[in-house]
Amino acid sequence: MRPAVGIGERQTYTAAMAGLWGGLARVLAQLESIASSPEETLADGDVVDSLAGLQYALHTAGELAVGIDPPIDAEWAHHELASALEDARDATAEVAEAAESGGPEAAAPLIPEWRGALFRVRLARMRLTQAPRELPNPIPEPVRHEERAALVATSLVLLGTFVVTCGAVIGVWPLWATGLLLVAGGFFVYRP
Repeated sequence: MRPAVGIGERQTYTAAMAGLWGGLARVLAQLESIASSPEETLADGDVVDSLAGLQYALHTAGELAVGIDPPIDAEWAHHELASALEDARDATAEVAEAAESGGPEAAAPLIPEWRGALFRVRLARMRLTQAPRELPNPIPEPVRHEERAALVATSLVLLGTFVVTCGAVIGVWPLWATGLLLVAGGFFVYRP
């Protein structure tokens, strides 16, 4: 069991994420600018060459994200950010390779997936910056009538079986008749 998140831990995490996002925001803006008009931008050799550096920046940001220990209430969103950065890095590499080998036409089928991967990074960041959700304290539910009835019915059947067996072994018919009534009562007490 992990200790509760303290204010110092939350501030350290927030500062680390602010530092991560500071450099990443510029990289995402450049990538989204390229992805918004891929026909023109991917025809430029300098832009295609810059994709390798931007891909490395995504890789570095992903490594930094993995190295930051998130508070308990932000773990799922933090892991989503790390996964989104990995997907954006891979999609950028695919687009860069396709544009380098075949130009904008070869990269065109990859653009929607690439833009989706870049959007996923922004979405993961948005989820991280939202206020953490507080889990409500669970109020124990009272035992329902059906559960009590099932418990009583099971007890009656078990007790009745024991009484029937004892009555049959001893040879006292009123005893086993009482056991049969107990078993029958179990069937009347619980009706699913």
